[in-house]
Amino acid sequence: QVQLVESGGGLVQAGGSLRLSCAASGRTFSSYAMGWFRQAPGKEREFVATISSSGGNTYYADSVKGRFTISRDNAKKTAYLQMNSLKREDTAVYYCARLPSVYSSAANYWKTYLYDYWGQGTQVTVSS
Repeated sequence: QVQLVESGGGLVQAGGSLRLSCAASGRTFSSYAMGWFRQAPGKEREFVATISSSGGNTYYADSVKGRFTISRDNAKKTAYLQMNSLKREDTAVYYCARLPSVYSSAANYWKTYLYDYWGQGTQVTVSS
């Protein structure tokens, strides 16, 4: 059974930074792409960023490109999301998720429904 646990959320002023972590259980973390998604109140869950299994390829939503950086440490079985220059519109619950290997392609990284395991989420609130 795979478990994903996010941490690092909190309250930050606009322009500030946070780093989210996603710790995974199980032995096959390094075989899967990992994604970050977010869901604001009253809105659908949306893609934020994904990193390939090796860490060699990363993909970002246009809304966070240049401000957020996704990374991973396969030895620690942890994925990260460094968020800089935060804006009020970044306020949401942030989730990490695992993408099954069969769907691991550039055409699929943004497709929320293809991810099979999800964490419980961590709240990020950006104040003005």
